[in-house]
Amino acid sequence: MAATIRDIRDRTGLSLATISKYLNGGNVLPRNRELIEEAIEELHYEVNELARGLVTNRTKTIGVLVYDIQCIFIGNMLHYLGQALHENGYGMLICDSCNDAEIEEKNLQFLLSRKVDGILVFAVSLEGRFLAAAKKAEVPVVLLDRAFRNEEFDCIEIDNRAAMLRAANKLITCGHRRIGLIASNIEYTGMERMKGFSDALTDAGLTVPEEYCVYGKHSFELGYQGMRRLLELPSPPTAVILSNYDTTLGGIMAVNESRFSCPGDISIIGFDDLLMSKVIRPRLWTIAQPMREMSERAVELLLKRISHQEKGGPLRISFSAGIREGDSIRKL
Repeated sequence: MAATIRDIRDRTGLSLATISKYLNGGNVLPRNRELIEEAIEELHYEVNELARGLVTNRTKTIGVLVYDIQCIFIGNMLHYLGQALHENGYGMLICDSCNDAEIEEKNLQFLLSRKVDGILVFAVSLEGRFLAAAKKAEVPVVLLDRAFRNEEFDCIEIDNRAAMLRAANKLITCGHRRIGLIASNIEYTGMERMKGFSDALTDAGLTVPEEYCVYGKHSFELGYQGMRRLLELPSPPTAVILSNYDTTLGGIMAVNESRFSCPGDISIIGFDDLLMSKVIRPRLWTIAQPMREMSERAVELLLKRISHQEKGGPLRISFSAGIREGDSIRKL
């Protein structure tokens, strides 16, 4: 039978009030703290976080809404978020929205019903109306990877526009003028990256045919079908930028199945320096997001909102994305 707070009282001789104060994070005399900690260890006492939450109004649990748990980028971010939360004594409850805004809204209600202390959001929706219930319940929310158009919540992201500008400029400096882009014109990140691509072309005084830009929703299928379409053009681009990890994976597979070679026939820059970029040949040039740093900053900000250490209006914190050198670009 599990030990109870009364067992600690019997072992230490202290009052239930003193023991409860310690268990709920209050200050007690040093000698009393030692007695309680010794009893907890000897009795293998485990704190009932749900019961404590009724007293402290804290469950030490953070909800995490993700747009697609199958996404490798999401998996890596969850790894770093979990580490940061664990270091701060928190657990996380993950809900997969399956790229469906209706499921996302239901998942939010589920997390609120579980009395989470705060919520980290990788959003499907482009606007934050579905989070109104969290705001009403005064549950802090921090967005990751993508902001909302109305920017009414804290957000941790990379400067997507600048990241794509760097990628396009790398190809331009290597002599490429026929540059293709495969990107999302639906999701926030893709739309921002499209703007960066346009910025680079404008700055260089370049225009590309409309058929060099393939748009859809970030996915393996978009990358695969998009790259096939580009390679089948009478005059295909000499270089292509693939604007997220899943899209990059699809694009590389399409090239491998074609009569074209990289970088001999087509140069490629991908997104996210994850496993694929380390094992395929030629080694890819990639835009690399600082995932650990983004995760740690998101957790730090959310916990400060929970404890009211951070006050004021929503913060939008943008990280710079680095560029990892590879062998997938040919100079012209």
